[in-house]
Parts: sequence; structure tokens; C-alpha cells
Amino acid sequence: MPENDAAMVDDLEADLSLIRDAAREGATIAMRHFGKNPETWLKNDVSPVTAADIAVDTFLRESLLAARPDYGWLSEETVDNPERLRARRTFVVDPIDGTRAFIAGRPTWCVSIAIVEAGVSLVGVLDCPVIGEIYQASAQGPALCNGSVINVAGARSDGLKIAGPKAMLDRAPDYLRQTAPVAYIPSLAYRVAMVASGSIDATFVKANSHDWDLAAADLILQRAGGSVVDRSGKLLSYAGPDPRHGPLAAGSGAILRDMVAVLGSLPD
Repeated sequence: MPENDAAMVDDLEADLSLIRDAAREGATIAMRHFGKNPETWLKNDVSPVTAADIAVDTFLRESLLAARPDYGWLSEETVDNPERLRARRTFVVDPIDGTRAFIAGRPTWCVSIAIVEAGVSLVGVLDCPVIGEIYQASAQGPALCNGSVINVAGARSDGLKIAGPKAMLDRAPDYLRQTAPVAYIPSLAYRVAMVASGSIDATFVKANSHDWDLAAADLILQRAGGSVVDRSGKLLSYAGPDPRHGPLAAGSGAILRDMVAVLGSLPD
């Protein structure tokens, strides 16, 4: 391995270790609140947020920026500061992705952390403490769940499993609509991780997801053989000035190509 490539791998491994340990502690903090009726309020009169979200966000922001003071910070629960755009690398964080599931006592939520450079996720971790799953990937390695390599689904004997909003599924070709039902998964990051692990084949994503929902999960999916794409079939760019995204599809192969056609048929 060329010396510069070896240095890059070491660099990514150091950052991956950092965020993996931080996500583990963040998940521990969240579990102190889980199932205990945490204080909850609405953010912007729309999205729920809990005392646990804020506690995890505070811990992650303070610990990660202490370790990497030259990195930028973009988090769902921190007021955005455009100064982050000057940084070469940026932490992109959702302290609890799937807050509605967390409030309801459901297991499908996770701590999501990625490090992004030039719009591309270099390392990503999802720590899902109730389920007992930790997903991770770096740009130079495989996607892992609990230390084992994962890959997108191959051929199924039980039919395709496609998640996402009914309005988007209804526009899909017959073979995509005639699939096994997938229960609603409030955490978008975890839903994308399910595609990466082969638990489901693909998912549509309605407009207005954000970088913090996707930056870690997208990298994990890419290293597992799939991707998250927009209505033009392009990969996403992260940690830019606007963290919002339009309608998306996550999957692989011919299924993903047909899903992109569905996105193109949606009204603007």
C-alpha cells in the first residue's frame, strides 16, 4: 500500500474510533431517559425534541470538538453556525434519530454521527442501543454491523421489501408495489441501515430529510453496495450551506434505477 494511502487509512480509523466511542457514550446517556417519560416539547411547532436529545447533543458537541477543535459542527439540535463552512471536515450529528420512536418507547432509534469532507462522508456510525446494533463504515473499508460485514440484499424467495411513503410507492412499477409489507420505521437512518444489511431491499424518502438523518447511514449503505440518490440519480452532498434534501431513494441495482424514475415523476 502506498505510504499516502496507508496514512489515509490510519486517519480514517482514528476518526472512526473517535465517533464510535462517542456514539456509544451518547447512546448510554439516551438510555438513561428511555422509557422514563422524558421532558418533551415541539421544535418549530412541528418536530418533537426531548431532554434526552439535548443531553446527548451537548455531550457529543463538547467531547468531539474538544478532540477535533478544527472540525465544523452540524447537528439537528444545535443552532447552525455558518462558520462551519470554513472547516475542512465537519461532524454531522443526529443525537437521537427517530425521536418519535424514542418517545413512544419503540426500539428503532439511534445515535448518528458522520464526518464529512468536501461533501462526502468519510466515516459514519449508527449506535442503536435498544436493538443492540452498531453500524459503522469508513470510506476505505466495509460496512459492518456488530463487527460483521453486511451487504445489500440479493435474490429473495419471499418477495421484495420496499419501504417508504405510500404516495411514492403508488407511483412505482407493479413489481415494486407488489412487495411484502414493511412497518413504518421512524428513524430514517435506521431504515437506510436496514437496506445496507439486506433486511429490506430499498426505501423511498419523502422530501425534507436532512444531512444529519443521512450522512452516516448513506456511507454505510454505499460500503454495503447501495446508495442514496436524488431524483436525478445523483449521490448526495453533505455539510453544505443547506442541509435539506428533496425526495430520495435508497437501494441498489435495477430496483434503485426504477425508483429514480418514480422520483422523476413526482410534482415539483
